[in-house]
Amino acid sequence: MPGRAEDGAHDTADYAAEDEAGPRAVGRGEAIFSPAIAERVLAYFTAYPPGGAPPQVFPTLTDREREILNLIAQGHPNPSIARQLSLSTKTVGNYVSNIFTKLQVRDRVQAVIRAREAGLG
Repeated sequence: MPGRAEDGAHDTADYAAEDEAGPRAVGRGEAIFSPAIAERVLAYFTAYPPGGAPPQVFPTLTDREREILNLIAQGHPNPSIARQLSLSTKTVGNYVSNIFTKLQVRDRVQAVIRAREAGLG
């Protein structure tokens, strides 16, 4: 086989080609990962359904608060959220207030921005 020594070892031409491949790939805008890193990246991106958010987005929120934040990010007003979740509008308002406090945002618009950046909505 060309480029290989009889005992299976690489010759210097093989090493030179391998040494140039990485910088050329990076120059083309490609990323070079070790097999272990590539496996972790693939596992991360295939672990969630399309459009789904990773678990523990905003870990300080309860599951119900996260559910309500997701609906807020979809554009639902409090009365719509209340009907959908079989809650009173007052209860939803209390949840919304708690969400704003935990996310340290002033209003619904800021909450929607944070939620969408995190993959909700």
